[in-house]
Amino acid sequence: MRAHALQMVPKRLPYRLVFWPATSRSVLPCWLALPEHPVPGQPPLVAVHGIRRGAEQQAALFAERAAAQGRVVIAPIFDKASWLGYQQAVLCGRADLALLDLLLSLRVAGVVTTERFDLFGFSGGAQFAHRFAMLHPDRLRRLSVASPGWYTFPDTACYPYGLWPRPDHTDGWGHRLAANLHRFLTLPITVSVGACDSRRDRNTRSGPQIDAQQGPHRLARARSWAQALRRAACELRIQPDIALHVLPGCGHHFETCMRLGGLDRIVLPKAGSGQSRVPTPHTRGARA
Repeated sequence: MRAHALQMVPKRLPYRLVFWPATSRSVLPCWLALPEHPVPGQPPLVAVHGIRRGAEQQAALFAERAAAQGRVVIAPIFDKASWLGYQQAVLCGRADLALLDLLLSLRVAGVVTTERFDLFGFSGGAQFAHRFAMLHPDRLRRLSVASPGWYTFPDTACYPYGLWPRPDHTDGWGHRLAANLHRFLTLPITVSVGACDSRRDRNTRSGPQIDAQQGPHRLARARSWAQALRRAACELRIQPDIALHVLPGCGHHFETCMRLGGLDRIVLPKAGSGQSRVPTPHTRGARA
């Protein structure tokens, strides 16, 4: 009997990865994960890279789960030459406005159809994401941050450590963030961090003041920030929707947090799952 070689048929992906170049000097380039069957009205997921600038990887690893929900993934690129301090959103150029300009250009092109979106950031991208959310809470439906080195706290430390205006500065960012605090704290917020992300490295901002405010490492700081948000919400008589997820077996590595820690299921929960309140089986979670 003649043997027939089996032909491997490539699996058809339910999405396309597309590079979107900068259309002008004020608009960021990005990677897009476009679902094969987009669902009208579904908000996109904006996923912001860390200092390694792994935007394509973020788009690729969120793409399949987002496509199952008919959602676009937008992974902006803050290049090192132009956006060295993008993590602070406003102090080293207006990275927040650059993102808004990108989203406007994508709406004009018909890539997305909604003004509100879900925002995620990992490491340095998580620094940017939560500060953007404090500045523009009305543009977000949901905020997810994972493993930032440090946070802006809802307290009277000077911005960017807290919401108080910086001495001898007239920028007023602390006033604006404080004015937005009530709206920010009504957002569903998830805070994720690897269970093994408890080592300092050269990218961990440290010193007596920040360590006393936030803790010595990323794991402790995630817990401290989530608790601080919950306290601030309760003081403002807001029912908080804030969850802390500690990802077992994960350190400070995005792909491991996705594949082993189930980070994609935290960031993109199924509709009606109440994911921000209830941890998935792949995480050890605790209400903040």
